[in-house]
Amino acid sequence: MEIRWPANSKDATTRRLRDILASSVGLAIIWPLILLIAALVKLDSPGPPIFKQKRVGYRGRPFTLYKFRTMVVGAEGQQPEIADFRTHKFEPLKPPSRDPRVTTMGWLLRRLSLDELPQLLNVLRGEMSLVGPRPETLKVVDKFPPAYHLRHETKPGLTGLAQVNGQADITYHEKVMYDLEYVKRQSSSLDLAILLRTIRVVLRGKGR
Repeated sequence: MEIRWPANSKDATTRRLRDILASSVGLAIIWPLILLIAALVKLDSPGPPIFKQKRVGYRGRPFTLYKFRTMVVGAEGQQPEIADFRTHKFEPLKPPSRDPRVTTMGWLLRRLSLDELPQLLNVLRGEMSLVGPRPETLKVVDKFPPAYHLRHETKPGLTGLAQVNGQADITYHEKVMYDLEYVKRQSSSLDLAILLRTIRVVLRGKGR
């Protein structure tokens, strides 16, 4: 029997209204910054400033995620395939050294967590929320063990429990365990606590 942890409908409505308000106000305020970053990304390396990629969202529905491009064009093709997910899930999320595919501007954006700003559009459109598990690619999700799919019982988020509990300094398995814990405990009060901790993490400059 499939296990589901349904969200409280009142909380879900409250969070959606919060997402609409926060994303619309945020985009209205920071659009000059978005234009500036887009120009700097374009000047730093050839290619479009915005990176688009299919990710898996709520209940397994695919959507197009937006972010500032932080890697050289064609970097996706240089990503090694996951041959054995049982091994992959215990690997650290953070590579031992700087990824050579990451551009100079991309490194700075990741460090300051600014590369995710375009995802406010995903939040406004209802494909993402401010808080939730970070969305994965279709290739990775296809290799998920059954229990991992429970992380799709809520919308993916800009930040989440994994991001405020070590960010990249944890293994993939630990990240998913934080995701599942969030799905089980999700509430507006937990979201607020995660958002406040996210601000502290970003201000310390502990990006990816």
